[in-house]
Amino acid sequence: MEISPINPFDDLFEEEEYVLLKNYLYNYLLRKRAVEKNIMVKNPGLILEVGSDLSPMITSTNSIVYSDMSFSALQILRRRHGKGFYMVADGMHLPFKSNVFDQIICSEVLEHLIDDRLALEEMSRVMKLSSQLILTFPHRKVYFAYDDRFVNHLRRYELIEMTDRLKAVGLSSLYIQKVLGPLEKVTMCLVLFCFSLVQKYKTTKQSKAGQTRIMQSLTLIFRWVNLFYVGLVWLDAKIMPRSLATVLLIKAEREP
Repeated sequence: MEISPINPFDDLFEEEEYVLLKNYLYNYLLRKRAVEKNIMVKNPGLILEVGSDLSPMITSTNSIVYSDMSFSALQILRRRHGKGFYMVADGMHLPFKSNVFDQIICSEVLEHLIDDRLALEEMSRVMKLSSQLILTFPHRKVYFAYDDRFVNHLRRYELIEMTDRLKAVGLSSLYIQKVLGPLEKVTMCLVLFCFSLVQKYKTTKQSKAGQTRIMQSLTLIFRWVNLFYVGLVWLDAKIMPRSLATVLLIKAEREP
């Protein structure tokens, strides 16, 4: 994930527990599922994922470029995943020629960037004509709270605001989907509270071996709880009106 300029998670990239927990988190699993369902699978062409971090949305193809501001995150991703290509890149200044990519994925990135409009301009520039952008973003400004500040969100968006920004750079919205509902907001505040307690615990004088055993147990519990919780959060997003969604997905096309 691309951010500016301080990432509270950078120091955790080397911690195996953090990587495992992040990739089993229910909201990541639901975003990944939503993106995968909207990506073109027949003749996908060359894909760019902007701000892939340690947890990319697409992991099933070699025809993909993972980009992120964090060199360490890309190193770990390449070591763990291996497929595709890897590029340290600023989403506001993409180091690619124009009209290169058939599809672009940008999931939970724009809200971290100082100039999100410039990032959208750059993505539109490197897209081929009639190619597609799959974008997910935090919805509703009224939801901005502690969890947003913790992960360094600079903003949340209203739907009309995002569609207008896409239109301004020559991208027309084809499809809008609810990804997460209000239950996700409540849960994330609780998850971050627990995360803070675990980090505080790890600074105590307990032995490294004791901490490792407890973290292994917590990781196993966390994994299975999230696999169960995915269904509940998916149902919440399904039945709640779009006006209450906390994360939306937009599929947009670059206009000829």
